[in-house]
Amino acid sequence: MVRMNKQFMSALLIALSLITLSSCGKHEKPHFIYMPDMYWTKGLKYQQPGMKPPVPGTISRGYYPMPVAMTLEEAGKAYPNPLRATAAVLARGQHVFNNNCIVCHGPGGEGDGYIVPKYPRPPSLLSDKIRNYADGNIYHVITNGQNLMSSYAGQIRQEDRWAVIHYIRALQRAKKPTAADLKTVSN
Repeated sequence: MVRMNKQFMSALLIALSLITLSSCGKHEKPHFIYMPDMYWTKGLKYQQPGMKPPVPGTISRGYYPMPVAMTLEEAGKAYPNPLRATAAVLARGQHVFNNNCIVCHGPGGEGDGYIVPKYPRPPSLLSDKIRNYADGNIYHVITNGQNLMSSYAGQIRQEDRWAVIHYIRALQRAKKPTAADLKTVSN
């Protein structure tokens, strides 16, 4: 038993000696690189763009190109509403309106939201000014913001913005129906 312990200790001592001697070489040029992608990576500096530039003309998925310099009036002419006013679109518009817009504009769009006691009153979406806006104008305001309203481009998807516009139009027609609306209801 003692002899077996001596042999084991001798083997262990030889193994440790070999491991120690093998690690005493030059480390500037190791024999095997375990993770070459981490070893040869070019370091980036802060505030330096880290990705390759996209191919010219590339549009990211789900992005609707809109020139930044476009004015509110130009947007009204350039962007017609691509969605039809169906029951599903109006329901989606109401859902998104209730989640994002109701806080400021109120449940009926009259500008009587929950924040009105603490902040300036937002405009009523039922006013003649907003009613006379083209759908592209309202889309522009939702996307880029106006006055105290910040941009909701990051919170509301593009299709949902158009659905919200249909819902706003439904609120406007419910509050102040036009002759065409009344004719449709009477038939």
